[in-house]
Amino acid sequence: MGMFDFLSSAGKKLLGKGDDSEAIKNEIESSFETLPVQGLFVEVEGDTVTLGGLATDNATKEKAILIAGNVEGISKVNADQLVTLTQVEEENVETQEVFEPVFYTIKKGDTLWAIASEFYGNGSKYPLIVEANLEVIKDADKIYPGQAIRIPELLA
Repeated sequence: MGMFDFLSSAGKKLLGKGDDSEAIKNEIESSFETLPVQGLFVEVEGDTVTLGGLATDNATKEKAILIAGNVEGISKVNADQLVTLTQVEEENVETQEVFEPVFYTIKKGDTLWAIASEFYGNGSKYPLIVEANLEVIKDADKIYPGQAIRIPELLA
């Protein structure tokens, strides 16, 4: 996981109101009941956010990336310094199977049903997408073009 691209003209308006790094850090921290990222580090340089810290799992890491990327004015998120407990525990393992996250940018006219149909072949599985994106999708009926979401792996 390295650099992720986002649509800078869409998202929550947080920048330009003071310390941009602190604003995004606060947005990430306030999106979780208990912060699952130890030592969270956020740095904003231009339209790029760099994240660092120790996330409890891959889903948490991906959600932090999405929260940072779904800020208006941000077009890239560098997550090279954001690691998971699993990565730390498996550091000595030579080969590891890593699930690459799938991010999707919502287009005009998209529905969660249609997105679930595209990725899972079954629109009724859209609640899986909502559940995986609770930090960025507050209401399943209110998604907007340019918003980036995570498509979770469909487990058998």
